[in-house]
Amino acid sequence: MTEQATITTTVNLLQDNIQVSAYLAEPKESGSYPGVVVLQEIFGVNVHIREVTERIAKLGYVAIAPALFQRIAPGFETGYTPEDIETGRSYAMQTQASELLSDIQLAIDYLKNLPQVKKDGFGCIGFCFGGHVAYLAATLPDIKVTASFYGAGITTRTPGGGAPTVTRTREIPGTLYGFFGKEDASIPAEQVDEIEAELEKYKIPHRVFRYDGADHGFFCDHRASYNPKAAADAWEQVKQLFSQLN
Repeated sequence: MTEQATITTTVNLLQDNIQVSAYLAEPKESGSYPGVVVLQEIFGVNVHIREVTERIAKLGYVAIAPALFQRIAPGFETGYTPEDIETGRSYAMQTQASELLSDIQLAIDYLKNLPQVKKDGFGCIGFCFGGHVAYLAATLPDIKVTASFYGAGITTRTPGGGAPTVTRTREIPGTLYGFFGKEDASIPAEQVDEIEAELEKYKIPHRVFRYDGADHGFFCDHRASYNPKAAADAWEQVKQLFSQLN
């Protein structure tokens, strides 16, 4: 597949009194393209998330990465030091599932209003904190395919409190792929098994990938835990998943 030239920009999504910043990447060539929402780690819409958004656009999608911490820390992005992790986690703990879903829907609605974006189903991909949020986003009617990367806590909690996110599995209308590293201490194997069992129970079209030797954050080539082999395979699976939007 030939990669497409892309255009990138930062846009502001407006709803009532809320303004959410988002990073937008789209093919330069005119056409009609599916839309994909990219969901950040705890580190904000940083260079890694922007690069992923651009990679998706190069494949022929209009991709948007909303700032999920906009209500708490506008403009926040950071690196991967222990201090950065502590700060990012503190912001993640302040999010609410209902607000996250509202902001993601806001991003989808923004894409719907772009003339070059197809309106009949959107993709979603998220990593770390965003991997958990992607599982939530998969319940939105507009989301046709979801790639959830190493989302911790799906079986034990939900942002802002309440029943664990996994209890909403029955609400997923589309296909979900889950990606996990077998060395990821933050997501025990039994939790991955529980997620897969719920997807099977409610007959949600899905695939769950477990990578030998891969730790948390294995897809991010800016982190020490980057695993090139696992990341390469996962990317091929994502491309196959998103092809359902075409």
